This record gives sequence, structure tokens and C-alpha cells, in this order.
Amino acid sequence: MISQDSIEALKARLDIVDVVGSYIELKKAGGNFKAPCPFHEEKSPSFVVSPQKQIFHCFGCGAGGDAVKFVMEYEKLNYPEALEKLADSYNFTLAYTDNKHNKPRSQVMEKLNEWYQSLLTKNQTAFSYLQERGIYENSIEKFGIGYAPDSNATLNFIRSQQFSIKEAVDMGVVGYNQERNHTYARFIERITFPIFSANGSIVGFGGRTITGHQAKYVNSPETAFFNKSRLLYAYHLAKQSLHKKGEIIITEGYLDVIMLHQAGFDNAVATLGTALTHEHLPLLRKGSPRIVMAYDGDKAGRAAALKASKLLSASGFNGGVVVFDGGLDPADMVKEGRVEELSSMFRKAKAFIEFVLDEILSLYNLKDPKAKESCMQEGIAYLKTLSPILQEEYKTYLASRLGGLGVSPSLLRFNTQTDTNRQNMPQQRNSAHRDMWELSLIKTILDKPEYIEQILDVIDPSFLQFHSYEFSLVLQGKQDTPEIMAIRVDETITPLQDEEALNAELITFLTRYYERELKKVNIASNISFEEKAFYIRKFRGKIAKLKRGELVTPND
Repeated sequence: MISQDSIEALKARLDIVDVVGSYIELKKAGGNFKAPCPFHEEKSPSFVVSPQKQIFHCFGCGAGGDAVKFVMEYEKLNYPEALEKLADSYNFTLAYTDNKHNKPRSQVMEKLNEWYQSLLTKNQTAFSYLQERGIYENSIEKFGIGYAPDSNATLNFIRSQQFSIKEAVDMGVVGYNQERNHTYARFIERITFPIFSANGSIVGFGGRTITGHQAKYVNSPETAFFNKSRLLYAYHLAKQSLHKKGEIIITEGYLDVIMLHQAGFDNAVATLGTALTHEHLPLLRKGSPRIVMAYDGDKAGRAAALKASKLLSASGFNGGVVVFDGGLDPADMVKEGRVEELSSMFRKAKAFIEFVLDEILSLYNLKDPKAKESCMQEGIAYLKTLSPILQEEYKTYLASRLGGLGVSPSLLRFNTQTDTNRQNMPQQRNSAHRDMWELSLIKTILDKPEYIEQILDVIDPSFLQFHSYEFSLVLQGKQDTPEIMAIRVDETITPLQDEEALNAELITFLTRYYERELKKVNIASNISFEEKAFYIRKFRGKIAKLKRGELVTPND
């Protein structure tokens, strides 16, 4: 059992706003914080967090308690499991009444990082690469940059420090192939970038190849400590500055962050090889900063910026997008001494809503009346995700840019009989809306058929809202149909790059899908109380697993 003194010591370190805010978005309401309750469906927020009393309470469903109770309810954990989860997050060592459990969290990550750092200056190729990119030695030290050698050297070091290979596997620095009964280092001949939690403990690594491995960058796998969809690189270094400046700059890469910090933009962070997700929002909400998305101007960068802008604008965030064209990125501009130009670009970032609408407009040939109509419908579909005031404000913006003399804003209606009729048609065949995520999934199957079984394990065509018809055609092998040929040749639709990216996107998609299904069950009036309770438990269980980074199948 965990000792009572240890429990009290852990609770003294917890901040209820920090704990709850890492799971859901909180908004300031006087001396407290409010949010829609995560434990029942509601339209008006009745969930209140009190920093003074260090408790939460929902006036709708009655849920309440301290930080530990919240984690128990949200993660579906028992009391000891919730304590251990929080202890890991806060780098706190629990004490147990039985000595066999009195084992602190493994320090293998910290020791390995120290070793990686010591090896960097001994590898001239790695060290020269960093110098060529313009990175100073004090930045190498500040960010803990190191070098990972060959696999055997890493495994031997771990054993020499009296760590077991099992704990190294659990921490994600060593992999294990069960079929071959083979262990291997996750990072081989790579420059290493330690990844820290918001509280400053190492939870993973990023690695950049210098010997031509196929994957230029790799990250640690998902572990109990590392969830890349809830972390931002260098947030632990940037959080004080972003609160002071009221602004956070989000980039795509480690080197961009490091170089921006060198130039004085010490409020810069980066996503960890994945798109910005809903799970990032609680972290971004802290301090209510203005958000600047600083992304590359290539196809992948613009697609990521578009996705992030839709998410952030629909969630009410303030800020905008800076796209770097001409093959440059923030790191290059810092190296070239263009710091004032960068500062001006960040100040003049294009507002999220305008960026999304302009990107949608760029996808269509507005000289074609049918294309113009499709563009208008896609723009309306996006504007519907915003507040009524913003819908009206940007309706004029969209109408004025629809080519030629534009169109009358009065034609952009958000609740029309046409919309109602369209909803009664087979959605995928008649809707003008193009869901880029669903289309990317279909193109992934077309380009990488080896992923089909993996995808079909967790979804079927009915899960897709807009393109289940095209999805079914691909599964039937009908790849020469006009619908599939159009997807295949459309260069704006990009397939997912690898299995890691596919899994991350499937988790996000399935979370939203089962959240929608849960809402349907909650309002259903044609099923018995017992059936409703069964499905609520079922869908909540699936959502909890997905939020822990585990894929679920329809039959789970």
C-alpha cells in the first residue's frame, strides 16, 4: 500500500487547475474556472474548479472531489492507480508500506540523456551539423542535445548503469521484437533532443539521423509517460515567457524552436511530429496566449496549418498563421540574421479564419460556376463551426472573394431548405463538403494497401461522415471509377506518411466518432434505460482507452 504520508506529500504538490486543465479546457470565471462537464452531456457549463478550495464540482451531475478524484473519474482508474499516474506526471516518488514496492521512477531516461550529451562533442559529424545549422554551444546545453550511437553501445550502457532492459522498454528508449526475441535501441546514430513534460521531467526523445536513415526524424513511442498529442517540445522552457508576453509561437521542428530561442523568441514551441490536436488545447489555453502558427509553405506545411487553424478558430483561440515560402523556415531566417523580419511576420500573422477561407478558395477554379458553388458550400460548412457573430462577420469576407465580382452575402445561408433537403440525400454522393481527413485516409489505402487490414480492424465505411461511398469503392477494388480516380490524381490530398502517423490520426478520428455516438445515445428516447446505460458505459470505455493512446475495435 502507498503510505499516507506519501499521499499527503503528493497532494500538497498538486494544483487542481493544472491537473484538470491538462485534460479539459478551462475558462476563467471570477475566482474560479468553468467548463462543460466531461462526465455528462450538457450545453451550458456547470462544471466548476475552485483553485482556492482545490476541488471540482459539477452542479449538473453532482460529480466532485479533489485532483486525485478527477483523474480517477476521467481515466477510469482506481485510487492507487490515479495516485501513481499523478506521481509519474509530477516526477514524484511514492513511498509504500511494503518495501518491495518502494521503487522510485526509473532514472534511465536521465542517465541516458547525460550519456548522449557526453557523446555529442566526440562525434564530429553530429557536432558539425549543429554548428552548420547555426546552433550555439549554449543552446546545445540549454536544450540538452546529444548523440545516440549504435544499438549495442546503448544497450551495453543501460546494463552498465544497473538498469534492466525491461524498464528501458517501458520508458520507450529500447524496443522489443517479440517474434525474434530481440531488443534494440530506439535511437541509433541520431542527434537526440530530449522531450520534457510541462513540469520539466524527461518523458521521451526525438532523434535526427546523420547517416541517411530512411526516417529523418523519429520520436519515442507512446508510453505511460509520453503522449505526443498532449505535449509540446520546449514548453517547459517557454511557459514563463509565453505567460509574460501573452503569445506562443508554434513551429514544426526542434531546430526551429532552438534557433528562435537563440534570437530571443523564447516563447516558441513545436508539435512532436504530429498535427495539432484537441488534446493540445488545454495546454494552449493556459494563460490565454495569442497563438502564432509558424509553418512551412510546402504542401504538407500548408495542410497542417489549415487543419490547426480550423481547430483553433472553432475553439475560440485568438491568433494567426505565418507561412514560410521559398523553402525557408524560421531556423534559416534566424541564421541569416533576419530577426526583425521574423518579428514583423509574427506580428502580422494572418488571422485563423481568414487563412482557412483563403485556403479553401485556393482549392477551386472560381471561373467555373459549379466549382464556385462547391467552394461556397465548403466555406459555409467551415463557418458553421464558428459563433453566430463570426459567421455573419466572415460571410461577407467569403462572398467578396468568390471570384469576379464575388457573390451577394445574402446567398450564403446557414439554415436553408436546400440544406435540409441535402441532409436527406445519400450524404457522400450529394454533399459538396470535402472532408480532407477522410480523403487522406482513402488515398493512404490507395498508395499503401498494406495498411488496409490495420485500418479495417478499427473502422468500417459507416464510420465516415462524408466519403464512406468512396471508401467502400476502394475496399471493393473499384479503383477505376471516376470518384476514386479523382482522389488519386488530386495533389491537394496527401496520404499519411507512416504507420505512426496513421495510428495517431486514427486515435483522433475514433475519439471524435465515439464522442458523437455517446451524444446520440444520451438523447435517444427509443431504447430502454438498461440499453442506454450499457452503451454509455461501452462508449465511455472506448473513449478512455483512445485518450490513453490505445486503438479500439468496434467489437471491444
